[in-house]
Amino acid sequence: MAQTTESRFRVRYAETDQMGMAYYANYLVWMEVGRSDYCRECGFSYGDLERNEQAFLTVAEASCRYLTAARYDDEILVETGITRLSRRVVEFSYKIKKGPALLAEGRTVHVVIGPNGKPRSMPNRYFELLKATGH
Repeated sequence: MAQTTESRFRVRYAETDQMGMAYYANYLVWMEVGRSDYCRECGFSYGDLERNEQAFLTVAEASCRYLTAARYDDEILVETGITRLSRRVVEFSYKIKKGPALLAEGRTVHVVIGPNGKPRSMPNRYFELLKATGH
């Protein structure tokens, strides 16, 4: 498994603002796309973790540093990796690019919780799948 995954798509018209640039909050949505693809590449989906184990990766922190704007119909690449992994916390990092140009970089920190909203340990199977990426 790769230590990073790549997600590619085009900026949709609905994702732009009046100035023709991608609305800032959509970068967080694109990070979610990257994160979901990363988990699938590791061998599971968020849905698997939630349905099978009643474990949820809730966002505890999110940040994005914007460098230059994406525009309608730009082809975007989101590179996603894990920068920290423990049984209760996963930190993902993201690079959002258009060609070689870095548009934004960000990170999200996730805490594993149960259906009661309290922290719990990540089920071993899923932890091992993420750990196999080198973290």
